[in-house]
Amino acid sequence: MAKVGIFFGSDTGKTRKVAKLIQDAFASDDVAAPVNINKASIDDLLAYDYLILGTPTLGDGALPGLDCDCQAESWAEFVPELESADLAGKKVALFGLGDQTSYGNAFVDALGELYDVVSEAGASVVGFWPNEGYEFNSSNALDGDDFVGLVIDQDNQSSLTPERVKTWVASLKSEFAL
Repeated sequence: MAKVGIFFGSDTGKTRKVAKLIQDAFASDDVAAPVNINKASIDDLLAYDYLILGTPTLGDGALPGLDCDCQAESWAEFVPELESADLAGKKVALFGLGDQTSYGNAFVDALGELYDVVSEAGASVVGFWPNEGYEFNSSNALDGDDFVGLVIDQDNQSSLTPERVKTWVASLKSEFAL
């Protein structure tokens, strides 16, 4: 069985595409094919040594299905399971999509929400990402000068996505000892 599980929520399919780019960048049998979170159970996540979790930010900064009026394949039903899970000893990397131009006051806030959930469940979060190269007013996904995971803006910076994914995955290989 693969050591790394990739799970994502998606409304438009952009987060799924980035999840696939991440899997491809690993180029390893150690990484399972990405799974939409609405098709997963907590046991599916706990079966992996390492997790990569991804989310878009919808509306004014919410995780899909939480505090937003949106039609999303969402984290909403899964978050309570994740909150009650014991993630102690698990290394978790996060990635989030957002639009820094249209939603610069809540840029990738859902990534920050997901970070809070997995941290409170005991996970060790790895894969922080520098905030250089983004223009936004506010983000709940910042920890100091770094984002709590890889940040992708497919609306305004899609040309940067492949290189950002490649660089991030290279750091995760080290963090995950792959």
